[in-house]
Amino acid sequence: MSEGDKIWTAGLVVIGDEILSGRTHDKNIAQVASWLQVQGIRLAEVRVVPDVMERIVEAVNALREANDYLFTTGGIGPTHDDITVDAVARALGVEVVVHPEARAMLERYYKSIDKELTEARLRMARVPEGADLIPNRMSGAPGIKFGNIHLMAGVPHITAGMLDALTGTLEGGAPLLSETIGCWTPESEVADILRQAEKDHLHCQIGSYPFFREGRVGANFVIRSTDREDLDACVAALSSALESAGFATTSGGI
Repeated sequence: MSEGDKIWTAGLVVIGDEILSGRTHDKNIAQVASWLQVQGIRLAEVRVVPDVMERIVEAVNALREANDYLFTTGGIGPTHDDITVDAVARALGVEVVVHPEARAMLERYYKSIDKELTEARLRMARVPEGADLIPNRMSGAPGIKFGNIHLMAGVPHITAGMLDALTGTLEGGAPLLSETIGCWTPESEVADILRQAEKDHLHCQIGSYPFFREGRVGANFVIRSTDREDLDACVAALSSALESAGFATTSGGI
């Protein structure tokens, strides 16, 4: 595989007891995955871990070694159970320090809303030694960047702002394109057709997503590729094969 054909991947560690307990519904996985696709990077693996030092360290080390990039969400706030910075520092074998620029950002932010920069709030200026910052226009507290690791907030709209600040800064490959074909048929009846279409178009992947609607069983087939020509050819071939087998299709899905 040439450098131009390289598939860039990222891992995501979602951190927080509140996610695992169901008290908070995670929205960051889809948000990060969609943003990465536009950057030409594929989200290859996600782990959801509790606010436990050893579990965070284990997940961070595993995913940063397996992928080009690692993202974390959650656990960088001002409370005692926000231990992501400490865990990442331990995984990297570095100390935790107060970043002077992060401190200045927090001072300006809290002054602008007539509040004091308390010791608890100052925790949000702590970073693994040697780290850079990811700007955050929403709440003043920055995200953190260390090499290929990006530590971001757990609050989705703050995460979105941090992702926006990172847009265009990460090296990636060609964006992953997709098209969807809808079909009123159980996926088991067309499994061979899907398998053959994917075999005939080596640069495409086909995902099958069944549903039950209006008293009927159907499926949406999502074809993905980084090559528009290959993608269009696969979509045309699959649509033709399904219709030849007697299954009406709907472009764009059902």
